[in-house]
Amino acid sequence: MNTAANNFAKAEMMIRRPVHEVFEAFIDPGITTKFWFSKSTGKLEEGKITEWTWEMYRLTIPVLTKKIDPNKNIFIEWGEGENLSSVEWTFTALSKDKTFVRVINSGLKAIGDELFSAIRDSTEGFTLLLAGAKSWLEHQIQLNLVADKHPNGPE
Repeated sequence: MNTAANNFAKAEMMIRRPVHEVFEAFIDPGITTKFWFSKSTGKLEEGKITEWTWEMYRLTIPVLTKKIDPNKNIFIEWGEGENLSSVEWTFTALSKDKTFVRVINSGLKAIGDELFSAIRDSTEGFTLLLAGAKSWLEHQIQLNLVADKHPNGPE
């Protein structure tokens, strides 16, 4: 059964940094490239299209930033055509130096086994993203989790 209630992926994690630092890490490609994509055409800005590139995958994805609520939410649409979906990051300050981040990728358009694969792949990808962000923001260690998932990752 393919219902709107079941066509999403979710990942979440606590990061031991202040909410404004964690939020900025997902807006500013100068930081985000330390743990996710390899390059970007610019900082996320509400109403603007940005392109994110994963050079190791030879993949570039258009990203439309729909809404930014500083230190609270980022809502984007990414992809094209049948691969268009929505991603929402929610940032919750647990204390002055702890932030809980939730990522939900919704609107996945596949059905049956293809939907299960899309949910699995998205959940895996966003879990790696959050683990890499945690490592970078807490310890300034670049784990290359996203790049190393690919068999032809960086040397």
